[in-house]
Amino acid sequence: MRVIGLMSGTSYDAIDAAAADLRLDGDSLVLRPLGMVGDAYGAEVREALAAALPPAATTLAEVCRLDTLIGQAFAATALRADRELCDGRAELVASHGQTVYHWTDGGQVRGTLQIGQPAWIAEATGLPVVADFRPRDIAAGGQGAPLVSLVDLLWLRGRPGTPVALNLGGIANLTAPDGTAFDTGPASALIDAAVHHFTGRAYDTDGALAARGRVHEPLLSRLLDEPYYALPAPKTTGKELFHRDYLLAALATPAVLADPATAADPAAAAAPAAPTDIGALSHQDVIATLTRLTARTVADAVRSVRATEVIASGGGTRNPVLMAMLAEELPGVPVHTSDALGLPSAAKEAYAFAVLGFLTLHGLAGTDPRSTGARHPSVLGSVTPGRDGLPRVPRGLKQPVRLVIG
Repeated sequence: MRVIGLMSGTSYDAIDAAAADLRLDGDSLVLRPLGMVGDAYGAEVREALAAALPPAATTLAEVCRLDTLIGQAFAATALRADRELCDGRAELVASHGQTVYHWTDGGQVRGTLQIGQPAWIAEATGLPVVADFRPRDIAAGGQGAPLVSLVDLLWLRGRPGTPVALNLGGIANLTAPDGTAFDTGPASALIDAAVHHFTGRAYDTDGALAARGRVHEPLLSRLLDEPYYALPAPKTTGKELFHRDYLLAALATPAVLADPATAADPAAAAAPAAPTDIGALSHQDVIATLTRLTARTVADAVRSVRATEVIASGGGTRNPVLMAMLAEELPGVPVHTSDALGLPSAAKEAYAFAVLGFLTLHGLAGTDPRSTGARHPSVLGSVTPGRDGLPRVPRGLKQPVRLVIG
C-alpha cells in the first residue's frame, strides 16, 4: 500500500510529507521510502499559531479558524506528495496534524489536541485519511506520546547492544529496546524561543549563534533545576511548559544575570532585574547555554537507559553545534543519524506516521504500553473515508514484530 505520512512538529515551521510503499511480509513490516517534500507554513498561519499557543490565551473562534487553515495547508502538501512522490497513485494519507495543547496534570496526561481538520485532506486528495492518533492511547491510561516509539522498537529490533532512537524536534524524545520511551525535555523549543525573541528569526541556522556564544554555567544550573527532568518515565511534555516566558523568567533570576566578576557583591546580586534585561549575557551566550541544556538533558536520559548507541533524527540533527555538544556529553557512545540506517532523519517522523496509519487501516495496534504507560495496546486514530470510501484490506493479520527498510 502506498501511504503518505504528514507531520508538523512542535516547532510549527513546516509540514513534512513522506511517502512509502508498505507491506506485511510474515511478521515483518517492509517499508520502501519513496521520498519526502516539505512546505513551510504561510506567514498568516504561523503568526496565528504563535499567537494562540500557550501561554497565550485564545478563543474557540480562533481554534476553529486554525483548524481549517491548517487542514487546508496539510491538504495542499498531501496533494503535492501524491503528485511528486507517488505519481498520483497514493492509497492512504496519515496526518498527525498540529499539536496545540497537551494537557498534563500531576504527571498524568488528561487530554491532547491536534488540529488540521482531515476532511480537507480527504476532499482535496480523494483519499482516506487516518488522523487524531494520540487520544486513544490517553483514553487507555497512556501518555499519548511518544507515538513513534512503536516504530522505533520495530525498527531497532535485533540491533546489537542497547541502541536508542532519539528524535530532536521542538521537544526531544527517545526510545530504548526494552520499550522505555519518554520526552527528555526541550530540543529546539527554548533555543528557537530565544532566537526569535532576540533576533526575530525562527531558529539558529547551522548553530551559528550558539557557536559565537559561551555557556553560562549559572543559567545552565538554574535551567537544570526544572522538576520535569527528575520525573520517572513514562512522561511527556511540550511547549505548554518550555516556552518564551519560561525562558525569560529564568533569565530574570538575579543570580543568573549577575556578571561573574561582580557576583560576589551582595548589593549587586540583590538588585532586581527587568524580565527582558539579560545583564552580562549576550544573546549568543543565552543560545549557547540553551543548546548545552538540550545536549545535557538528552545525554542524561541516554545514560539512564544505559544506551550503547544513539540513532538521531529530526531537525536538531541539522544543528552541528548541538550534535557536537551531544557527542561531548556522551563520550564512548556513538551518535549517528537515522540516514545511516536507511530512514532520512528529516522525514523519519513523517514515515513513522505513515506506518501508524497503515497499521490503523489494517486493524493493528500502533502503541506499545511499555512506552506510553497505557493499560493495553490500541489501534489508533480516526478514519475519514475518501472519495470511494475505505479500501478493502485483509483483517485478522498478525501484529508485526520488526520493521524492515528495503
